[in-house]
Amino acid sequence: QVQLVESGGGSVQAGGSLRLSCGASGLIYSAYCMGWFRQVPGMEREGVAVIDSNGRTSYADSVTGRFTISRDNAKNTLSLQMSSLKPEDSAMYYCAAAWTNYCHEKLPQRFSYWGQGTQVTVSS
Repeated sequence: QVQLVESGGGSVQAGGSLRLSCGASGLIYSAYCMGWFRQVPGMEREGVAVIDSNGRTSYADSVTGRFTISRDNAKNTLSLQMSSLKPEDSAMYYCAAAWTNYCHEKLPQRFSYWGQGTQVTVSS
């Protein structure tokens, strides 16, 4: 079965950096749209960044210029480099996979497979 496993979350001060990683198995990884989402309790899950099978990326406006998504199809891994972190970036971050032609829309409902999440906490 498909498994997505995130790592790399933690606590950091505002202005700092973190790198999230996600390992994927059980799917033809290179063919999937991959994405990072985040969720704060009581709020809807938000699409942070996605990368399609051709390597095209799309970011939420709130993270553009600060976050970078990348994938390594040889290793079946997905990464999110987060810089200039702000307290409002604090959330549970999820890795997800979708079989879709609409990757750029970053809509959670298009993603079939999800990791368990990794917590990111940014203190002021």
